[in-house]
Amino acid sequence: MEYADNKTMQFGIHYMLDGYKADKDALADKAGLINILETLPGKVGMHTISTPVVVEVGPNNKKDPGGISGFVLVAESHISFHTFPGRGFVTINSYTCNYTIDSDKITQYFTDFFKIKESDVKVIKRGTKYPVENIQ
Repeated sequence: MEYADNKTMQFGIHYMLDGYKADKDALADKAGLINILETLPGKVGMHTISTPVVVEVGPNNKKDPGGISGFVLVAESHISFHTFPGRGFVTINSYTCNYTIDSDKITQYFTDFFKIKESDVKVIKRGTKYPVENIQ
């Protein structure tokens, strides 16, 4: 998306989803979480450049009772999540250096998998003054 001055453009999109009252079993499904990271990038026009990493994490403190964390690197940047099965909560991030992303499709994908009952979704434009050409 080039701007009127023709010298700058938007660099990317940062997608964030916080899912509440999610299904405990889905949040703890390590194989399912790996599958998400293997399949979602292709469904939304991203290109996987690494093997997904999904790790069970024990409790850290009273606020963090443990869960599963995962990420995958994509040519456009990354997709990551942290699940908290005991709290029915998942937090998800995806950054892309494309200036468009089908946030509704991503939201639906995660809502269906985790059976999320409530969510907060934010989509933020990043790098809004990114130079169209090299400046140095």
